[in-house]
Amino acid sequence: KVLIDVPRSDLAEELAQSETKIQVLQDTLQQVLDRREEERQSRQLLELYLEALKTENSILSKVAEPEAAARKEMDVVDTGTSSTDTSATTALSDQVLAALKEKPAPELCLDSQDLELVLKEDTAALASALGWDKQKAGALQGACDQELSKRLKQVQTLHSLRSTSKGKKTLP
Repeated sequence: KVLIDVPRSDLAEELAQSETKIQVLQDTLQQVLDRREEERQSRQLLELYLEALKTENSILSKVAEPEAAARKEMDVVDTGTSSTDTSATTALSDQVLAALKEKPAPELCLDSQDLELVLKEDTAALASALGWDKQKAGALQGACDQELSKRLKQVQTLHSLRSTSKGKKTLP
């Protein structure tokens, strides 16, 4: 940092180099400092994201434990269906159906392709496959739609940041 702040003529004289070489040296040092600062900010952002994800998961697990127990009881006692009843034909795999049934926030556990499949599925067929009513299946599809939209916005933001970052590197 100190070498960047020193006047070019003084540094050139001290190092017995031309001012052009000193300018290249100072520019290179500034680029290194800028890159380090970007990396530091990226690390901080990632740490914040991971911390928020941990907090969200712990909140979801605390909220979902009683709901999951109540849901299992309702499946067996109230409707007479078991949690393994998947007689309805859907385009969803058994693994995706299991995640939809058992996870407190399944939209967070599925990849984007599976979210798209859930959205394309007929609400009545999804409800039947899961042993739920249409309203609950519709709410699940709404949550999946929101999660997919959020992911697409994040990807667009990432592409925007990358293009902006590339633009900075090519500037003189």
